[in-house]
Amino acid sequence: MDIDVMDWIRKHLEPRTITPEEALPGRDEPVLFPVPEHAVLGLPLDAEPEGTEVAYFALGCYWGEERMFWQTEGVVNTAVGFMGGFTPNPTYAESCTGSTGHTETVKVVFDPARVSYDELLRIFWEAHDPTQLNRQGNDIGTQYRSAIFPVDEEQLAAAQRSREAFQESLTQAGYGEITTEISTGQTFYYAEAEHQQYLHKNPNGYCPVHATGVKCGPSA
Repeated sequence: MDIDVMDWIRKHLEPRTITPEEALPGRDEPVLFPVPEHAVLGLPLDAEPEGTEVAYFALGCYWGEERMFWQTEGVVNTAVGFMGGFTPNPTYAESCTGSTGHTETVKVVFDPARVSYDELLRIFWEAHDPTQLNRQGNDIGTQYRSAIFPVDEEQLAAAQRSREAFQESLTQAGYGEITTEISTGQTFYYAEAEHQQYLHKNPNGYCPVHATGVKCGPSA
C-alpha cells in the first residue's frame, strides 16, 4: 500500500494544538515560590513599579529573549513563564511536552516615558521569524510559537497594526504569512527560578538567533 510520507509526518511528527480536555491538570500553587529578585535588575520578579506598564511576548526560547528585553532601555523588570494555554501553574518539563497549550513567554515591565509599546513591538518582530508555525529554528513545538498577549484594547490595536505593517515588509522580502497569535485575556504563569535570567546565570547557555533581518517600517 502506498503511503503519503508528508501526510504521515504531518499527522505523527508535526506539533499539534491541543484541546482543553487534553491538557495536563497542573496545580493550584505557583511553581515559583518564594518570588526571588531579578538577578540583573534587582527588583522582585513580580514587581510592577508605579507608572510602569506590562507587555507579554512569545518568540521562541525565552532564555535569550528575556535577556534581549532586560537589556532594552526603559525596561525595568522582566520574567519568563508560560501563557496562552490551559494548564494552571505548569512546570517547564510539562510545557516541553506540548501538553499544556502554553507558549514560552517573556513578561516585560517598562517605563512608557522611556520606551513605547510600539518600540517593544518593533523589537519583538525583528528578533525572530514570525512566519514559522509552532517553532523557531530547531526549537520545535507549540510551546515555541510566536504570540503577543495584549493587556488592553490599546495594546491590542497597536499589536494588530504592527502585524499588518510588518507583513508588508516580510512580503517584500520574500517571506510568507505571519503566524503570530494575538490573544487577550490570558494568564501569565511564572517559570521556575532556574529559568529566570538564565543567560545571566549561564553566560554560555543556549541562545539561538532566528531573526529574519527584515526591519519594521515606521508605521509599525
